[in-house]
Amino acid sequence: MNLEIERKFLVKNDSFKLNAFKKKYIKQGFLNSNKDRTVRIRIMEDEAFLTVKGKSNNAGTVRFEWEKEISVEDAQKLMFLTEEIAIEKHRYFIKEGNHVFEVDEFLGENAGLIIAEIEFTEENERFSKPNWLGKEVTGEIKYYNSSLSKSPFCTW
Repeated sequence: MNLEIERKFLVKNDSFKLNAFKKKYIKQGFLNSNKDRTVRIRIMEDEAFLTVKGKSNNAGTVRFEWEKEISVEDAQKLMFLTEEIAIEKHRYFIKEGNHVFEVDEFLGENAGLIIAEIEFTEENERFSKPNWLGKEVTGEIKYYNSSLSKSPFCTW
């Protein structure tokens, strides 16, 4: 079984950009955003993916994830079937110790929100916390992309 183990944090400032080794534009939409499962279409520049995610554990750190690369052309067609608001963001990749943080700077109706994610191989794995990392929001559903597509940050 494919398990995703990750934690999410708010970001205090944009100093993380100084250490980014890569930046990508992402557009994604949800074909299904049921709380027990989500089905997402993501276009990341010249790549596209269909992703199915299961319900998170009680801590919000672990859940089933299945992902399949699809053509950008197919993804663009599927975007017409997605729910609510498309999520648009810039993703920055920052290496810190043995991990890579993926920092999403949201655009559009979610502009002003910046969230960092870090993935692990074990649930209680240790990691170095950079000074730009803020409050942990792991498991807080309002920060899930599927929730932001229904209740964007500008409405909070």
